[in-house]
Amino acid sequence: MAQAQITGFEELAKQSALYPQESMVAVRKNQNSLHIGLPKEVSLQENRIALTPDAVRILVRNGHEVWVETKAGEDANFSDHEYSEAGALIVPSPKEVFQAQLILKIEPLVEEEFAYVKSCSTIISALNLPTLDRSYFEKLNQSKITGIGYELIEDPVGGKPIIRAMGEIAGSTLLHIAAEYLSTSHGGRGIILGGITGVAPTKIVVLGAGTVAEYVIRAAMGLGADVKVFDKHIYRLQRLKYAISQNIYTSIIDTDIMAEAISRADLVIGTMRAKDGLSPMVVTREMVDAMRPGSVIIDVSIDQGGSFETSRLTTHRDPIFKYNEVIHYCVPNIPSRVANTASTALSNVFLPFLLQTGTIGGIEEMIYANRWFMKGVFCHKGTLTNAHIAKNYNMRYKDLSLLMAARM
Repeated sequence: MAQAQITGFEELAKQSALYPQESMVAVRKNQNSLHIGLPKEVSLQENRIALTPDAVRILVRNGHEVWVETKAGEDANFSDHEYSEAGALIVPSPKEVFQAQLILKIEPLVEEEFAYVKSCSTIISALNLPTLDRSYFEKLNQSKITGIGYELIEDPVGGKPIIRAMGEIAGSTLLHIAAEYLSTSHGGRGIILGGITGVAPTKIVVLGAGTVAEYVIRAAMGLGADVKVFDKHIYRLQRLKYAISQNIYTSIIDTDIMAEAISRADLVIGTMRAKDGLSPMVVTREMVDAMRPGSVIIDVSIDQGGSFETSRLTTHRDPIFKYNEVIHYCVPNIPSRVANTASTALSNVFLPFLLQTGTIGGIEEMIYANRWFMKGVFCHKGTLTNAHIAKNYNMRYKDLSLLMAARM
């Protein structure tokens, strides 16, 4: 009997079978799996993204589905290929990505995005009240969307992890910005930020004693600058001195003392934030008028209305303006200057609670089981649940804890 002749293709196939072959990674799917969408940011020159490819990989391995709009991570130097390799589905437009049940983004929704939002979905984003109006919350309620402001979310011990993380980044970045605009090439006073032998150190006034202030002061004192700190609460000043472990000038905000310090300052940084709503305006137009030409003001709290009477919102593309020859830098999303670092920091905060949300049974169960997470919810399935927002825009609201109790 004639033996069958082996062709070249058959021999090649036989040989290739001996080589290691790729296989799909096992993914756990269950009824509590989250469907997460990451849209590309389109507002305020935002460069950050809420989850890195590494975080997406962990979520996918835990059975969750992640959709990423194409080029969503490009400005933070995360490519579509990296997200695809991590297990995400790359979708071509916002219309597709907003079909996810849980949308994770940085800035609040803009007008065109409302057309894509799925009814009864959940949006987790920043809540920049000075940039919003009543119609924003009305549209969310009309679509029965659950809105969660990530800067309102607390951790189990009462801290605000997103505010803390972004505050650390902003504080570490501020002195680089200040040094740039104090230089002669940018119309500043032409002074070095810090001090050298035989030259008086740079005078810096910091308003507020929170996380941003802490990191600014650490960097400034390391350069040899003369720093003065003002805040409305003595306990915050005491906590700041303990945190930096150095003896610095601190004072309760007093119009005369603070006005004199500001008039002599080369750099004034406003970091004051409100627990709810708008930050306190503590520097008047007259105080700014008394500052020397070429001095610099950086208003970190501009996203909550600002601490200076002369402040107005600026952007990364056009970051400064001058009032009475004093340079004002009033960009609301300073961490976006270092988008890769900021995105990684955000991802480090979001990933654990997303995993916990999946384990516990979804967003509704997460809200119900954790009062610290509940504090981030400002509207819930067609109902406004934040008292401050309701008062600010003259709207009706219901206490979320009562709504949660009603489901028992």
